[in-house]
Amino acid sequence: MADPTAGPLAGVTVVALEQAVSAPMCTRALADFGARVIKIENPRGGDFARDYDDVVNGLAAHFVWVNRGKESVALNLKDPEGQAVLHRLLESADVFVSNLAPGATAALGLAADDLTVRHPDVIAMEIDGYGPGGPLSHKRAYDLLIQAESGVCAVTGFPDAPAKPGPPIADVCSGLYAALTIVAMICGRRAPGRSATKSASAAVSLFDTAAELMGYALNYTRHTGIDQQPLGMSSPAVAPYGAYPTGDGRTVVLGTTNDREWQRLARDILDRSDLADDPRFTTNAGRVRHRAELDATIAQWCARHDLATVQLCADAAGIGNSRYNTPTDVIAHPHLSARRRWRPIETPAGPVPALLPPPVIAGYEPPMGAIPALGQHTETVLAAAGFSADDIARLRDRGAIGPGTDQPVR
Repeated sequence: MADPTAGPLAGVTVVALEQAVSAPMCTRALADFGARVIKIENPRGGDFARDYDDVVNGLAAHFVWVNRGKESVALNLKDPEGQAVLHRLLESADVFVSNLAPGATAALGLAADDLTVRHPDVIAMEIDGYGPGGPLSHKRAYDLLIQAESGVCAVTGFPDAPAKPGPPIADVCSGLYAALTIVAMICGRRAPGRSATKSASAAVSLFDTAAELMGYALNYTRHTGIDQQPLGMSSPAVAPYGAYPTGDGRTVVLGTTNDREWQRLARDILDRSDLADDPRFTTNAGRVRHRAELDATIAQWCARHDLATVQLCADAAGIGNSRYNTPTDVIAHPHLSARRRWRPIETPAGPVPALLPPPVIAGYEPPMGAIPALGQHTETVLAAAGFSADDIARLRDRGAIGPGTDQPVR
């Protein structure tokens, strides 16, 4: 029987010099697939996302979200011996992931070109803000800034109230693109006949990722000259498609994506054959032009029925529908509970619930590893890399590595 704990990336070692969300999401995805992830942190505070808040039993919600299953090693990379320790770890690593400020990896001698020379077998993945070679390459980049710069905020919210999507989509999607790229490069190296042409480095920028997510909007505007206005919980691409209050004070979301669905919505739910036969509404383009009239009609029907009735009618007619839920609703969502999507993970503050990663691989149970304390694994990782107890004590005395988890930072 296959070992359920041996993921598809078992045996792959990742060293990460990471902060905030994008690179930690990348490496968490790799850890979810069974890779070993060694997270390098500054002894004085570590990943700054550790201090965003303290709502998870004293830990930060962002940090707990994207850092499970990692080993934390506290290294002072301003000290030459701290840098030497990092290079020692890279000697036995397969992947190096970073997302520091512009120029920071180069200043540390850890840019892709440097690593290609010193560690040619290591896949170097750098996640940055804007990518090299452009007028914005030097700028710092955070999720909100990237979403604004790439146009995402202009297609979110309402015309008089643009908004940033709640989840940090530029960060998250960049991290997932980076993880996908790393997996592709690993597969390429393992393919027959590829060993002589190893790709050593890759990069993903938040701006390029956000621009990719804007694909529909950019194509539409390029070929029409029109900047579509945001429609809140609707879509400029299809109609009817949106959120409607129900008679019991809830909100239902109904969507049609083709002409056949519209016919069923009009005839089977609204009981409005006149609308189904109206030539203004027979095509999606026509329905988009007359969106306001359709929305008003659907809203009137929904307001006369409770949420359960609306959803039963929509299901019977084969019309996509859902409830508008708050985070509180989702935490208690019966679909997550029934499928056992919540699992406990260990943290320095005790066990907390966490969602399983989205991929479901037959025969493999994601490890759902612990959230590391700052520097928690420094001694064990260094010992495994060949450092003696005396070496570790000397490095600690000179401040090249952080204190043990039971020692204060000096």
